[in-house]
Amino acid sequence: MSLFVTFEGPEGSGKSTQARRLYERLAAASYPVIVTREPGGTPISDMIRRIVLDLQHSEMAPTTETLLFSAARAQHVAERIRPYLELGGIVVCDRFADSMLAYQGYGSGQDLDILRTLTRIATGGLRPDLTFYLDLPAQQGLDRKRKAAQRATQDNPLSPKITATEPIEWNRLDARDLAYHERVRHGFLELIKLEPERWHVLDARLTMDELSEQIWHAIEVRLPSIRPLEDTHP
Repeated sequence: MSLFVTFEGPEGSGKSTQARRLYERLAAASYPVIVTREPGGTPISDMIRRIVLDLQHSEMAPTTETLLFSAARAQHVAERIRPYLELGGIVVCDRFADSMLAYQGYGSGQDLDILRTLTRIATGGLRPDLTFYLDLPAQQGLDRKRKAAQRATQDNPLSPKITATEPIEWNRLDARDLAYHERVRHGFLELIKLEPERWHVLDARLTMDELSEQIWHAIEVRLPSIRPLEDTHP
């Protein structure tokens, strides 16, 4: 048995931190686990990430944005996610296809049916077993993200870090207006209504430790089916 766990939420919700924390706790308990992110997770997908999130690419058409995200996801699934799941491991992913429905669909107004078709093509039908959604008002999340990006720049103004588990760059999507981000949050809440059995909703205003414990309690009931893997390197 394998387990595919994703983290979703508005900007600044702390999902990346919680994804990393869950990975570290699972690894410490000797479970076969990797942590990754979208867009990104492979060299090719990371190159696409830099293009699609670059603040300088303000002229990017909505369809171009969607196809780039889908291309990054296709490579990510083929090269990293699916092979590890086929071994019987646990994959913890910071964002997945639900983000495209929320951001490009509800946020930008693109056709949801078309987005779902693109997602099926890109993922080969792969879906998360469990998705944690960290909910936070859009304005509060943007304020958090902006402050974190400013701190990162102040720490190293020549080379602000962009990591798989704590994305502190202020990117092209972040820079969109508040109404866009409110539509994105609304989109996530609508997606949750469609599949309540898959989603686990958390209040992102709780402390990091409180959130980590709630996440652990939700996932530990699924762990008895996971066995250690030989020659697996998280």
